[in-house]
Amino acid sequence: MKGELKASDNLCNGSRMLMNDRSINLDRMDFPNCTEGVFATSSGGYESLETTKLPPSKILLTLTLSALAVLTTFFNCLVITAIVVTRKLHHPANYLICSLAVTDLLVAVLVMPFSIIYIQKESWVMGQVVCTIWISVDITCCTCSILHLAAIAIDRYRAITDAVEYSRKRTGARAGAMVAVVWLLSILISLPPLIWRHYSGDAEQKDQCIIIHHHMAFTLYSTLGAFYIPLLLILILYYKIYRAAQTLYMRREASRASRHSCMTNGSMIPSSYPAGDGDADGGPRSPEPISPPEKSFSEPSTEEPPRERVRVSVKAFQCKSRRHESRSESRRSQFYQGPRISGSRERRAASTLGLIIGAFVICWLPFFVKEVIVNTCSSCSTSMEMADFLTWLGYLNSLINPLIYTIFNEDFKKAFQRLVRCSHYL
Repeated sequence: MKGELKASDNLCNGSRMLMNDRSINLDRMDFPNCTEGVFATSSGGYESLETTKLPPSKILLTLTLSALAVLTTFFNCLVITAIVVTRKLHHPANYLICSLAVTDLLVAVLVMPFSIIYIQKESWVMGQVVCTIWISVDITCCTCSILHLAAIAIDRYRAITDAVEYSRKRTGARAGAMVAVVWLLSILISLPPLIWRHYSGDAEQKDQCIIIHHHMAFTLYSTLGAFYIPLLLILILYYKIYRAAQTLYMRREASRASRHSCMTNGSMIPSSYPAGDGDADGGPRSPEPISPPEKSFSEPSTEEPPRERVRVSVKAFQCKSRRHESRSESRRSQFYQGPRISGSRERRAASTLGLIIGAFVICWLPFFVKEVIVNTCSSCSTSMEMADFLTWLGYLNSLINPLIYTIFNEDFKKAFQRLVRCSHYL
């Protein structure tokens, strides 16, 4: 009986040992699997960290675009503040420039930051609602900025070609009406492409925020209204402004020439001398008879013979006539410098107009040419890098506008200097 119990005990002990061995083997078999899973998870984390790290080129691009957005915000805020706080700049022509600065400021604040995030992520991560709002603000503000340039060209053309009549009509209310018309046209131009995008069924591209349509009507409507018609208007108006300014300079020079010929041929030469051209007192003199100079020159030598006295008086008259001739020559030389001064003014005006038109064309023409080609040619396409570059080239015009339209104005320069120095105004 005991033997049977011992045998049964040995059998139980053996089964227990066998079960323990199996559990150990199972543990040994499971341990490598657990460690492999742990290491696999940790390596995946390192890979995700490496993928989220931006390359240096992308960091440099982000910093550059951010700097452009900050500079655009700063310069447009400077223009707006200068116009608001300086009473000398409260002029209807400057109201259009202030409205242009506000529009460019909206581009810098509401459009550029989202574009930077879009370029950095290489996909749209802010939802379709924000995408629709961003595209709406982008198209409307950029179109409004371009139309402001056309409105400023119209205002300057009227001011130089119809100065007397337009000076009475050039009021703050009229400038406000022009601003309202510009914003209304911008909304009307940008609205149809947005409506078409909303109903076109392209919402399946959830990681992109673009407008895609291959209809010629929408492309022509948006590009002609937003760029090509304003460009043609600006080119024609600034050409007429330059021709009108050139004609005005020529008329001024002709009037100066007629005045000068009348002064040289008449008896007004001595009275026309400015201060400092007189004899002893340094002031202007009227025509004098011959006897006072003769008397003044003959008084020191009253004991001379009459012949010598006459010789001295003749010399005195010759000296004064030579002095008058030299003054006439100097006046004539100053007058002949007039066309050269006028030419310098024309060159300065031409360079200013060239900067305005050149900056506008360089910034926006490549973008709108690309829009026409891509949206009308089904087999044509551009890379995302090229599309982003052309888009930001257009945004750059919002940075250039406040510089070009104010840097050539002395009142704006003084206002900027006072703002930078934080001095109090009038």
